[in-house]
Amino acid sequence: MGVSTATNAAVSQRMILGIPVADLGWANAFDFASEAASRSAGQVRIAFLNANNANLMMKDAEYRDVLRRQVVLPDGYGVDIASYVFHGDMFPANLNGTDFVPALLTYIDRPMRVAMIGAQPDVLARAAQNLGKHAPWHEFMPISDGFFDRARSRDILAEVRARKADILIVAMGSPMQEKWVDAYVGAQDARLVITVGALFDFVAHAFPRAPKLLRRLRLEWLYRLAMEPKRMWRRYILGNPLFLLHVLLHKLTGRARRSVGEASLGARKY
Repeated sequence: MGVSTATNAAVSQRMILGIPVADLGWANAFDFASEAASRSAGQVRIAFLNANNANLMMKDAEYRDVLRRQVVLPDGYGVDIASYVFHGDMFPANLNGTDFVPALLTYIDRPMRVAMIGAQPDVLARAAQNLGKHAPWHEFMPISDGFFDRARSRDILAEVRARKADILIVAMGSPMQEKWVDAYVGAQDARLVITVGALFDFVAHAFPRAPKLLRRLRLEWLYRLAMEPKRMWRRYILGNPLFLLHVLLHKLTGRARRSVGEASLGARKY
């Protein structure tokens, strides 16, 4: 299905490997997402692009098309490198979902009803509790874990609608979460939809975050590799060089420096 009344033309963007990625600092990104959540109609879907899911989209045309229908935020040092190679400048901010979503929930001072889908059942419950402590003026509603029978998708979303969610957060991993949102979630389900990967695991303290110094240096990937080498070595040891190869080939073939944004599409810059 894939209904979206807000398109990628709504923000200033840079093309990264053929995907428009929002060119926003923290404050402007918060303003954009907060305004989307407060609308009386329509829907904005936010996804994130990092080196790992960029590699996935390079071999998955369906996933690439799905990302083009969503507002994509930059996540990690890899896309900063790509931006520098393609456009001569890094992104204004590293808007990774693990930091962006909790900060956004703090920024939005109007009480919101936040539906949550994803992770294991116990992790989902703890994440909802911890987010409730983090931003107690919002109502956090754990709807379903991320391992439900996909045939139940419409029933699960019927509960989201019945709970009158303003925001829907989906944490099922890429590319599954973005594809599921594209296929099933409609404008009637929530004004703002965000796909967040492993956010619930971090919020529930199922996985530790890297120390702040490593996060500031954008080396959280190195910490995750050290903590889970068997699970993460393909993503980082093989994946990071593969991503840089995609960037180099894209640059050499002359496809890199095409940008979109408010100037060509008549959209407002945030």
